[in-house]
Amino acid sequence: MLHTGLNHERGGDRSPRRPEPRNQHSASVAPKAPPGEAGDLVTVPARLGLEAVDVLRLEQRVGPVLHDRAGDTLGFLVPTGTAEEWELPSSACIAVATRPGHCPSTPPVVGTAWLIPPDEELPEATDPGLLRWALDRAARTIDAMDRCR
Repeated sequence: MLHTGLNHERGGDRSPRRPEPRNQHSASVAPKAPPGEAGDLVTVPARLGLEAVDVLRLEQRVGPVLHDRAGDTLGFLVPTGTAEEWELPSSACIAVATRPGHCPSTPPVVGTAWLIPPDEELPEATDPGLLRWALDRAARTIDAMDRCR
């Protein structure tokens, strides 16, 4: 099960904390990809990814998202440099040739299609910290649904 950002101290709140959006002054922020340069792609199993998309949509903070044509995997475009620090179970992060905020209508990865295409209303790649939080919330939701069956 995927868990991140939890307070496990005795009696502490065990709910995930929604991170504040990172800004350019944060030391841990991955730099934005300038137009024409590579971005990164976080891939997750489709069920987890679809739940995370719902969480991010509620926050109105989801960027472009890809899906593989087989329906097994979703990919979130994130800023360049995210792959260097990304370590989260059930996911992978790789560099891809794309332009976050200025992506072409053709997906940057062969064999994929846009689930949420880039457009003028979604100009930014998804914030990696917010994506981690959304994936944690999604994993908890899936776990709770599975226990009810």
